[in-house]
This record gives sequence, structure tokens and C-alpha cells, in this order.
Amino acid sequence: MKRVKITVLKTTLDKELADEYGVEGLTACPMLKAGQVFYGDYAKPEGLYDEAWKAMYQYVFVLSHGADKELFYYGDWICKKGVAICSCNDGLRPVIFKLEATEEESRIDYDPVR
Repeated sequence: MKRVKITVLKTTLDKELADEYGVEGLTACPMLKAGQVFYGDYAKPEGLYDEAWKAMYQYVFVLSHGADKELFYYGDWICKKGVAICSCNDGLRPVIFKLEATEEESRIDYDPVR
């Protein structure tokens, strides 16, 4: 299993929806910044919030298990092999992530319970 590089591409705010449904003063996600990098594989990287991980973990899993040789979804989504672009599930202020397969091997950093 390989590690997957997770880069925050940008934080966004849908002003129209935020004006209608958001609390006063709502801003783009305050938890992440463009350019931040995490590495994931079998587990959520430390510092990445749960909702973002839930939105991307299936892509991380596939990339960590060798999908770096192919395009996602028959080549009609992303044009670069080993890359996925996804966002967290906040409809008012989604954060956009780039996931990239790496050649770095994953290491379990705990003792598994058997």
C-alpha cells in the first residue's frame, strides 16, 4: 500500500447560498488553508477533519492500492493518472482537495490488536 498526498487546493464560500442559509459572518473554512499537505492511506491523517476524510477516503483507498496506473471512471473525469480532485461535503463552504498517488510505502504506526 502506498501513501497518498492530499493537498488543499482552495477554500471556497458560495456567497449566494451563504447569504440565504448561513449564519451572519460565515467565511470560507477556517480549519484549512490552501497549500496544506497531508498524507493518507489506511487511516485519516492527523489534522484533517472527519467530514473531509469521509468525502475522500474511498479515493485515497483506491489510489493507495495501485490506481495510479489508470484514469478514474473510464477516463471521463480526471485527465491525469493517479490523481483525483474532490471536496468536503460542506455545501456552503467546500474545501477542494487534490489527491495524488505516491511511491512512498505506508507504514502502520501502531500495534494492531489481534
